[in-house]
Amino acid sequence: MTTKTRSIFEDVSNIQKPLAAPGGIDAAGKGARWAIRVWLIMLFSLVVLMITVGGLTRLTDSGLSITEWAPVSGAMPPINAASWEAEFAAYKLIPEYINQNAGMSMAEFKVIYYWEWGHRQLGRFIGLVWAVGFFYFLVQRQIPVGWKRRLVLIGALGGLQGAIGWWMVYSGLQAGMVDVASYRLATHLGLAFVILGFIACYVFLLGRKESDLMQARRGGDVRLFKISTALMYFIFLQIILGALVAGIDAGRNFPNWPLMTTGTGGSFFPPEPFQITPVWRNFFEDAGLVQFIHRMSAYFLFIFSVFVWLRGRKSSNDQTRFGFNIMMVAMTLQMVIGIVTVLYSAPANIAIVHQFMAVLLWIAILRARYLVRYPIPQSLRGK
Repeated sequence: MTTKTRSIFEDVSNIQKPLAAPGGIDAAGKGARWAIRVWLIMLFSLVVLMITVGGLTRLTDSGLSITEWAPVSGAMPPINAASWEAEFAAYKLIPEYINQNAGMSMAEFKVIYYWEWGHRQLGRFIGLVWAVGFFYFLVQRQIPVGWKRRLVLIGALGGLQGAIGWWMVYSGLQAGMVDVASYRLATHLGLAFVILGFIACYVFLLGRKESDLMQARRGGDVRLFKISTALMYFIFLQIILGALVAGIDAGRNFPNWPLMTTGTGGSFFPPEPFQITPVWRNFFEDAGLVQFIHRMSAYFLFIFSVFVWLRGRKSSNDQTRFGFNIMMVAMTLQMVIGIVTVLYSAPANIAIVHQFMAVLLWIAILRARYLVRYPIPQSLRGK
């Protein structure tokens, strides 16, 4: 075998080498980023609607009107008088009807039934939207590299949410119960916010190229990201505490602020806490103690959010500072709405605004946290 000997004076410009394709980092696993992002935005909107409908279902005491879990056959509501009578007869056997709604008319039953049926039907529709979108992108091989597990996670959490929803409802069908167990309600709502959080983060990430994200991450503020993450967990804890309040209608007790009780001997602390045995049950079932914990947590959360906001205001990035400003506005509004909710004994119209504001606050801190991790490049001309 012979090889051609090259002169050391050979013109290197004659040697042909493959050139790197522009955008190679993104091209390898690009997929249908824009289309998937649109699909996730649809899911995001539906989950927000689901949280709102779920809150109204709870506030109208409709959650126990359907006494069985029928994922397939339950998609159809009663279609004739006999079917309605059968559903009503099943409802009359549970403690909520016996102890709270005895004498309810068929027309009144239909109202709460349709609230719960609509809530479950919306859950089915969300599952369908996820399945159609995921399998379409999977078959078309348009899912970007590294994103398949993330999208599967959303579907898996959605399925788990359906099971937890029934686990919650089942607790309210047991002897001595007129509502669902508050800790199960908190689990159900908490998972809804987890699902919403994952979808929001994925929407943020898909809005930019992988190469842009890799570059932006180098300029992230590690310390601010850590305290933003701490604030995210703190807000999530407060949402869970709010669900415990809603689970036992604690928001409709002690309609005073800043004191729990007013008049002669008005007190900052709840009256006669820890009367339920065993003691641990008081943290879930004593209305005064549960509301007091929610209030105290709100005060500490607000103070910590001011600290994080002031730290975020020091960022050199305009978009990041704006993100923290939005978060602080949402936090302040939520605090005010929470106080109004207490003062008016948590009527449904104000309570649902309080819950919806929690969704906006949750997304606001997730957005601010994302902008800390992946700051958006800005021109220095206007600085």
